Amino acid sequence: MTAQAEAARAERAPRLRRFETAPVRGIWRHELALYKRYWKSQSFASMVEPTFFLLAFGYGFGSMVAVIGDYRYLDFVATGVVGTAALFTSVFPGMFNGYIRRVFQHTYDAMLAAPVDVHELVTGEALWIAAKSAVYSCTPLVVALFFGLDPSPGMLLVPFVTFFTALGFGLFGMWTSSVVPSINSFDYVITGVVTPLFLIAGTFFPIDALPGWAQKVSHLNPLYHCVQLVRDAVFGLHPLADLGHLGALVLFAALMWIIAVRGMRRRLIG
Repeated sequence: MTAQAEAARAERAPRLRRFETAPVRGIWRHELALYKRYWKSQSFASMVEPTFFLLAFGYGFGSMVAVIGDYRYLDFVATGVVGTAALFTSVFPGMFNGYIRRVFQHTYDAMLAAPVDVHELVTGEALWIAAKSAVYSCTPLVVALFFGLDPSPGMLLVPFVTFFTALGFGLFGMWTSSVVPSINSFDYVITGVVTPLFLIAGTFFPIDALPGWAQKVSHLNPLYHCVQLVRDAVFGLHPLADLGHLGALVLFAALMWIIAVRGMRRRLIG
């Protein structure tokens, strides 16, 4: 095959076969420009809501249940709410921003008019969501430190745990935005998927208290693996078990990336 033929074949090859970092950097610059305008409202909602969860459940139920296992209930809830914060600060931006920018604002159409492909767009958006969530979701731990949670070196691992968690759920939200027929259909996803994930993750009570079938379902819940990793990072690592939890989060993020790229490609390009 001649050099000219090889060059022509390379030009015809779909860009999905290669990945460029320049488009991702461009997407991040776009997101940073938007963030500079709206960071106050975004930060307020992302940081105050999980703090309310922590204080309400930690002190409300904590007045009746002082200890769970070897942990103060407030400490137990604080580490669990970290996972909840990672879920909420990633899946909702993925869902609503993804839908609004695709359907109403046509932001993604404008991006694809530049040398950006769908897989680069999805990756850049998801990484930005995960990076923000990794910071915001640590708020409950910081608050809990002022209420008696003992600091530990493992807390430095928590942002990495929440990053992978938020990456998976952000991609899940983007995929969801590509399949729902209207923005009102998100109610089905929130009530039928997000809320159950939130409730059976071991956030406010151990999953041992659930029926056997629910415990098995919980082990398929990525948020459960996030919560377990956060608790182990704060209270003491269990290397083999924690590698399993981390592997589950990475696998979840990889699967969500594949279906999110396919879903968005079908909607944006056809």
